[in-house]
Amino acid sequence: MILRSILLLLIIYISASANSLLLDYRINGIQKIEKQMDLELTQKAYWSEYIKNIDTTFGYIESYSSVLACDKNKSTLVLYKHDENKTFTLEKNYNAFTGEVDGDKVREGDLKTPLGVYRLTKKISQLDPFYGPLAFVTSYPNTYDKYRGKNGSGIWIHGLPIEQERDEFTKGCIAINNINITELDKKIDIKKTLLIINQSQLTQTTTKEKLSSILSQLYLWRYTWLYNDIEGYLNFYADNFVRNDGMKIDEFKNYKKRIFAKNEKKEIIFNDINIIPYPNTTNIFQVTFKEYYTSSSFQFIGDKTLMIKVDDNHNIKIFTEK
Repeated sequence: MILRSILLLLIIYISASANSLLLDYRINGIQKIEKQMDLELTQKAYWSEYIKNIDTTFGYIESYSSVLACDKNKSTLVLYKHDENKTFTLEKNYNAFTGEVDGDKVREGDLKTPLGVYRLTKKISQLDPFYGPLAFVTSYPNTYDKYRGKNGSGIWIHGLPIEQERDEFTKGCIAINNINITELDKKIDIKKTLLIINQSQLTQTTTKEKLSSILSQLYLWRYTWLYNDIEGYLNFYADNFVRNDGMKIDEFKNYKKRIFAKNEKKEIIFNDINIIPYPNTTNIFQVTFKEYYTSSSFQFIGDKTLMIKVDDNHNIKIFTEK
């Protein structure tokens, strides 16, 4: 999607200023044009135009076609799916059981269902009959959970006991009846399904203006990285930054300065970008994408997660990443 947009932008750019662009290419080669295009991707105006007709009910989403929204107060699990217009529409509303104790999960055994944004990592079909015919395993604890010192595991969406009675609460999972869990299995692709667990009904809280600003700054962060602007790059990181492996800001800065000092030519591409406002927080967003990074000394292709705080002027700070 992003590559197609870049090509379209290039065509528009060539049409508008073909002579100067061709002159640059003839004298300086493709690298000069690449830098101009990379700079264009940092412009808020580009992203405002790009997302103006995109459904941003749940944030900016490229890689998910289904969203499961759990409202703990109302004990519901609601399925939204992309329709033919790429709009998220309500597909099904399921009654659900959640944790016996109210509030956000903090530690193993606290009987709370976590608040947050999660992937479905796998489906289990052969399990204890207490959990019904099948279960979907979630990605709890995620990067933000670990940053805050939360622990525990085994948060599932599962069915109800097949041969016995059960309480009206769970130990922290989300449970729906067996007919519904079987139906849900047929309606979703777990690789393309996002789970958002909130204390109350999920409502649209993020403007397109804020999302376009975050997208432009995400690409400005990439631009400083791509063109070895170490000061600009590190300015995106909060003073309280702690990387997922425990590396704190001062050590991280020294580490990055050593890498930037190599002054290597890099290729950095972001695909499948998702920017989701985090439940039960103010101006905190989970940013995920597929990163393709290549330099003469290192190559990485994989999933990237940034947790960012957005201030009143829409400036972002990264406070943890994986």
